[in-house]
Amino acid sequence: MTPDDLMFKPGLLKGERILITGGGTGLGKVMAEGFVMMGAEVYICGRRGGVLEETANELMAAHGGKVVPIACDIRVPEAISDMLDTIWSDGGALTGLVNNAAGNFISRTEDLSPRGFEAISNIVFRGSFYVTLDCGKRWLAEGKTGAVTSILTTWVWNGGPFTVPSAMSKAGLNVMTQSLAVEWGGRGIRFNAIAPGPFPTEGAWARLNPTGESSESSEYDSTNPMGRVGRMPELANLAIYLHAPGSEYVNGQTIAIDGAAYQAGGGGFGQLRDWSDEQWEAARAAIQGANARDRSKRTV
Repeated sequence: MTPDDLMFKPGLLKGERILITGGGTGLGKVMAEGFVMMGAEVYICGRRGGVLEETANELMAAHGGKVVPIACDIRVPEAISDMLDTIWSDGGALTGLVNNAAGNFISRTEDLSPRGFEAISNIVFRGSFYVTLDCGKRWLAEGKTGAVTSILTTWVWNGGPFTVPSAMSKAGLNVMTQSLAVEWGGRGIRFNAIAPGPFPTEGAWARLNPTGESSESSEYDSTNPMGRVGRMPELANLAIYLHAPGSEYVNGQTIAIDGAAYQAGGGGFGQLRDWSDEQWEAARAAIQGANARDRSKRTV
């Protein structure tokens, strides 16, 4: 991104300290770039330490500032505590958290195993709550303010056929957002969420579009009222706003950024009802290949 891609003046987030889970790639990397361009100190975590290092170095080379990579498996509460101890000792309390770490893949629900369900829910649902709870306890004990943004999908409102583990988990985070906005809002901790439509990223596209169809020709474009997928700076601008001075009265909201795809047709994978067994088998093989490549890069 360049400064012209963003709506805000440089320095808007100076003094902010923001942690992004799953910050090494995809939407997490986009938000990290936007935050550091606005002057925030940014921490990114994930299981692939080498990828995190590459992202941090790339962003600092392009924009300066401070991006700190920390390898952490957010499925493990003790690992989260150690990570946050490290962050707090490196300049004080965080001011913001972005729950972005996720996993997802398309599958007929009858083909899911308990392990497949847990692979998603343990990251999206449990892991995001564990990080939120640990940050929240620290903020409350210290009398600090904080802003939490969770990355959801529009499926939290109408369900997610063929992505049931993700839809269930993100619906839980939607309820967390609404609940803690009330419970902790009066103590200076705000909760909001972003529900993106299709913003093609390498990791997600390999598991949600495993047939290899490009974003430019995909069905998402033809069914979207705006005739296109999302542009990365558009998401970054919304995330920056939710963590910027002046947004303090925005609390308890889940904001869709999908070109009105949700209103037009739900924005999910209902069209996959027509897939054959052979198409599902090909998709499953492609997803397994993407998972194997991802595992080879993990350091925790």
